[in-house]
Amino acid sequence: MQIRIGHGYDVHQLSAGYALTIGGVQIPHEVGSMGHSDADVLLHALCDALLGALSLGDIGQHFKNTDPRWKGMDSKHFLREVYKMISEKGYRVGNVDSSLILEAPKIGKYIPQMKTEIATCLGISPEDVSIKATTSETMGFVGRKEGLEAHAVCLLYKKED
Repeated sequence: MQIRIGHGYDVHQLSAGYALTIGGVQIPHEVGSMGHSDADVLLHALCDALLGALSLGDIGQHFKNTDPRWKGMDSKHFLREVYKMISEKGYRVGNVDSSLILEAPKIGKYIPQMKTEIATCLGISPEDVSIKATTSETMGFVGRKEGLEAHAVCLLYKKED
């Protein structure tokens, strides 16, 4: 069985007047992620991990932030499209693991729903989706609550014929 791994990273600035969507779940908060789409930092990092595993570039190559079609787009659309790309190459997702770095809000109670949203997009079980969250201990732009970041890794395997 041929396996491939990928790593993705994304960051978004936080600002008033935007919704905060992480892992496909809108989270009530006084500030949200700035971006051309819904600026879902976790799904963007995951898309990059999946694309990178098969050397298919990055999310910006496939969904340009200058393209009006993607203005305000739900990032689950991007994740589903990336899943189609890897499926067409004969691969399936084994599992994904991710880390979110943000000072606020606390997101633990939203993680089960995030796992379900991601699993649905990728055709896997929520048990195959790991999401961890931490702070930056008040250091840097995350610590000053100016932004948030995400890292994601994935394991892909070649489908048996």
